[in-house]
Amino acid sequence: MTTLEDFSDILRRDEPLAPLTWLKVGGPAQYFFTPRSVEQLEQVVQWCNDEELPIRLLGGGSNVLIRDEGVPGAVIQLTGESFAEISVDGTIIRAGGGALLSNVVSQSVAAKLAGLETLVGIPGTVGGALHGNAGGRHGDIGQFVKSVTVLTAKGERFTRTEDELSFSYRRSSINELCLLSAEFQLTEEDPVEIDRRMRTVWIMKKAGQPFSFQSAGCIFKNPRGLSAGALIEQAGLKGTRVGNCEVSDRHANFIVTHEGATSADALRLIDLIQSQIHDAHGIELELEIDVW
Repeated sequence: MTTLEDFSDILRRDEPLAPLTWLKVGGPAQYFFTPRSVEQLEQVVQWCNDEELPIRLLGGGSNVLIRDEGVPGAVIQLTGESFAEISVDGTIIRAGGGALLSNVVSQSVAAKLAGLETLVGIPGTVGGALHGNAGGRHGDIGQFVKSVTVLTAKGERFTRTEDELSFSYRRSSINELCLLSAEFQLTEEDPVEIDRRMRTVWIMKKAGQPFSFQSAGCIFKNPRGLSAGALIEQAGLKGTRVGNCEVSDRHANFIVTHEGATSADALRLIDLIQSQIHDAHGIELELEIDVW
């Protein structure tokens, strides 16, 4: 029978999670696993099931807010090289769920393949990007998916093809425990045009987002036909501060954390924004980030 001692080289107890997230706040994980292979990952999942422990997958930490109390149960991060492999076969790019989205974008552009270049500047891993159908005004990642290989919470591995998947605004039907890998169907195009589109998107993002600060991605989803950032700015909330956490003065849909900030600061600021937007417009702003 598998015991915790069998995971001694990939397990840390009470591991601080704040340094692993972009907001840099929050408490520790009861058990923190960094498996090096799919087989090792399956063993961890089986042990957690035997112990009836909840499991969470942490990607690049760009879209998650960890509560100050920390996370009970197991947190798994796919940091092993086998989870970050990227390969090109004709017009298809294959990427591990732990691969950085930025690396997949750069390799697709280098291979003169169009589609993913408009996702430049979006942080995180392929797994996280597909789970939340990451994207922007120029397109979403889901529209290029050919297939995904997943691992369920029960430790079952299988592949889902594009006709079994659905994607919508910041949502996908990929709800299994872990996305192991994905295939993207791209198209060949003039590399000069691909590079031009990528540079245009990057310049726009760099000009309007607080890259030099501790922040996550967008905090709220855009209501249908509206901009969450514009609503927050119109409410005069840019620069609003709770504790050591504030609404970015560059983009109102970003929250910036300063030294000494806590998750409680961020949650109170989120509540403040939601209540003021509701009072002013009758709109319920829905979170785009995950709160653990």
